Formats: sequence, structure tokens, C-alpha cells
Amino acid sequence: MLSRLSLCGFSGDLQTAVASSVADDPSVRLAVQKIINDVRERGDEALLDYTERFDGCRPDDLRVSTDDLQVALDEQSSETRTALKYARDEITAYHQEQLFLPKTSIRSGVQIQEKVVPVARAGLYVPGGRAQYPSTVLMTAIPALVAGVDEIVLCVPPDRSGLVPSATLAAAALLGLTEVYRVGGAQAIAAFAFGTKSIRAVDVIVGPGNQYVAAAKREVAGLVGMESIAGPSEVVIVADASVPANFIAADLIAQAEHGPGGTAVLITWDSAVADAVDQEIESRLVDAPRREDILATLATGGRSIMVDNPEQAMKVVNAIAPEHLEILTVNPDDLVPLVRNAGAVFCGPWSPAAVGDYVVGVNHVLPTARSARFASALRVNDFQKYIHVVSLDEKALRRVAPYISALTAVEGLEEHGRSVNIRLESP
Repeated sequence: MLSRLSLCGFSGDLQTAVASSVADDPSVRLAVQKIINDVRERGDEALLDYTERFDGCRPDDLRVSTDDLQVALDEQSSETRTALKYARDEITAYHQEQLFLPKTSIRSGVQIQEKVVPVARAGLYVPGGRAQYPSTVLMTAIPALVAGVDEIVLCVPPDRSGLVPSATLAAAALLGLTEVYRVGGAQAIAAFAFGTKSIRAVDVIVGPGNQYVAAAKREVAGLVGMESIAGPSEVVIVADASVPANFIAADLIAQAEHGPGGTAVLITWDSAVADAVDQEIESRLVDAPRREDILATLATGGRSIMVDNPEQAMKVVNAIAPEHLEILTVNPDDLVPLVRNAGAVFCGPWSPAAVGDYVVGVNHVLPTARSARFASALRVNDFQKYIHVVSLDEKALRRVAPYISALTAVEGLEEHGRSVNIRLESP
């Protein structure tokens, strides 16, 4: 089921050897650029046209009413409400620990304070269509709430009847969110970035999505704040024979069921493990509820990679830079120090990536498409700005003035130096 790649004895460029099969698609980029420009020019009318085209409905009102939000929460089963509340509390507790305490540095008459300010308005994108993701509402909104964001707006693709999934609305209601819109895809990202009559522009956009959503986020990054580009789901599992093959297969399938464009990779130095995992995947796919989505993912992103040893396995991991990394070996902690590029790491047979997707508190909005080389999981500070506040006394200014004069002379910016020296020349 997984295409096999052997890197045993390989000494070449790992990045080239294990490059993602999902490359930047120029046709996707061009389609997204067209959508963004159209939304920028035509606003709500463009949003409605694209919603009709891609989602099969044309809502009378893009915004979900507060009554509908409360009804969605009320109609959930007690088990669902209990699970949502548990996840909410765990995610909140973990993210509250990320709060940055402002610091003051005082050195020889120079005082520097760090002022932490939340953004005013955050846009959350939650996928729809193939599944409903109330967990993503929690994962994106809670860090914003902890950061102190005043306005939080949520966009979710509707179904063909124009409805947003009930569980998604319930999660929004549980958190007290009131601004929710029936808009998905690249058009939602464009609305967040540029604003329309119905949806005011935001300062930061966060949330996972398909390749079109990810491409749209790349297009508007810099015009608005952006977390890591969270695209189609990825998992890499480093495994030996100490963990049952059915555990490994289940975890590969779990991420593959998100659908096309994702990655599910096994790395091992034991061919018997690769063979056993293949057999387990084939067996489990017989009655898998989302069989077609899983097959679509495995067809383009399903691989087993044979390596010489655990150390080479970790070099391959760092070249792939996966969203989720599972280390299912006899001593996983021994390999953790070798991890350089990964969105999140799950160690041992009792820590499947699914626990991070839901309830242990860590965020499941993670960097994909090798952006784990420079990006991190969604955090509270993705919704905050850091402003330094500087104060000097006269003695401190006199002390640093000669250095400023020397550097401004080198740069040819003499008025910079004069702005300092004029103060020291004053009686």
C-alpha cells in the first residue's frame, strides 16, 4: 500500500531524495490569485458566487445568527458537550502557560520595557466539506482568547443546504464566539485580508485548510499576520519492531483520512516492519469509513522509507520536516535530541498523534509543507505584538553618544547623530 523507497547506503542530498510529492502547483496559485482579486473588487457578491460554485449553495445571509449558535450547542449530546468542555479546559490550561510576562531591563541608566499588546481582530479559518472540525475551533480560538484579542471572527464552508456543521457551531458557542460566517476556501482568506461589506478585515489569519486555502494564505501574508501555513495533514512515523504493526498502520491511516494532498510516511530500518504495516493498512482499508480519502492520500503521499539505522532515520525526518512526527521505537527518548524539524513529536506506543489533535492541550494547528524548518505550532504569541519602550537619563545618553556619532558617520546619516548631540549641547 505504501510505495517503497530505499535509502540504505545513501549518501546524497536527502532533501532531494525525499522531497514531497505535493509540489507548489502553478495552476492552484493562479486560480487563487483570481479569486482573491475578485473578492477584493466585488466583495460579498464574489463571496456568494464562489460559495455557490464550490459549496453548492447561495446563503441568504453569510453570517450565522447567535440563535443558531446556541441551538447548535443545545442539540449536542451530553457526551459531545462533555468532550468539548474537557478539550477546552486542557487547551486553555496549556496555552495560559505560554503567556509572556513583560520584562524590564535596566542597564546604566538605560531602561527598556517590553509591552505586550494583542491584535485587535483575528480571523480563524476552520475547514468543512469533507468533515466537521469543532476541535479546530477550540485550537484556533483559545490561544486568541488567552492572548486577549478583542474581536474573533470565524469562517467555515457551508454544506449544500447552506448550513455550517452543528458541532463546529457548538464549539464556537461554547467559547462565546458570535461572529461566524458561511464562507470557505480561498475566498474566505481574501475576505479576512481585504474585508467586504459583511466581513471586516482582520489583523491575523490562522487555521488549517486545503491546498487552495494554503496558497491563498501565502498570497496575502505580509498584508496581514499569519501563523505557519497549515495545509494538508502530514505524519511521519519512525518505527522498529518493538511496536505492533497495527498501531503504526492505524496512525498512518488516521492522518491520511483527512484526504488528498497529505503525507503518510513510515521510516524504518527493518523490512519486516514495513511489510507488516503494509499488510495491516490493506486489511484496515477494507471497511474504513473514509476509504476513498485515505486511498487518495496514500496514492500521492504514502511511502515507506528504508534506512540503515535510527540515526539516518532522523536525518530523513529533518529533511522532510513533517507536521506530525511519531517515534515508535524501543527507546524513543534517545532519538528526540536528534529532532530538528517537526511541528509536533509524539513518543512511544501510547502517544498517537490523535491525542494532540484533541485533548492533551497542545495545538493541532501545525506547520506543513516543510515549513517546520522555520515555523512552530500555533501559540498565544501569534496573536500578540511586542513593543519595546525605551527610556534613557542624561548620563546614559552622554555615555552612548560617541558610539552613535561614529556609526552615523559610517552610514552617512549625520542628522541621526545630530538628533543625539543637539540634546547634549543644550545649556
